[in-house]
Amino acid sequence: MKKLSYKFGMACLMALSFFMVSCDDQVDENTPDFSGTFTIADQMGRPGVNTVFVPANKKDEFNQTMPAEQAAKFQSVFEASLKGVNPGYTTNALGLDATTFTTILATDVLSVSTKGKTTFFDGTNVLTGRALNDDVIDVELLLIFGGPDGSMNPGLTSDNVDGNDKEFLSTFPYLASPW
Repeated sequence: MKKLSYKFGMACLMALSFFMVSCDDQVDENTPDFSGTFTIADQMGRPGVNTVFVPANKKDEFNQTMPAEQAAKFQSVFEASLKGVNPGYTTNALGLDATTFTTILATDVLSVSTKGKTTFFDGTNVLTGRALNDDVIDVELLLIFGGPDGSMNPGLTSDNVDGNDKEFLSTFPYLASPW
């Protein structure tokens, strides 16, 4: 009888401790901890922009600058980089001159349209977000090297990678499965 009481008591104690631990609704393990000091380490709102337009000696400074301050601080740096890679730049397929184009690029955020099509650039919609199938590198090359109608420098307006190596999924999480 003692063994049975002991086992029953232990079972009750374990059940009670489990209940007490699992019923504590005051603890949220998913609450982020914002204590301490944080710094911005990297910004890549638009793929390739930071890589191409920010010189190596200014990467840390650019990455730690708030987006609202980037255009004022880095537009001239971006314009110098643009003219360095394409000295013949006049306007691009969007009709943007060098100053206007680099002002847009220097604020390294990915805009998102809450109405209409989400795309990086499809000939009509411009920087309204980014769909997984958008070929952002080709778009950026076209806008940098393609000139006013996109036909200039044809050897420089594409990376010649025509798509993802595997199809994206049509449901969440949308990314293609790994090889």
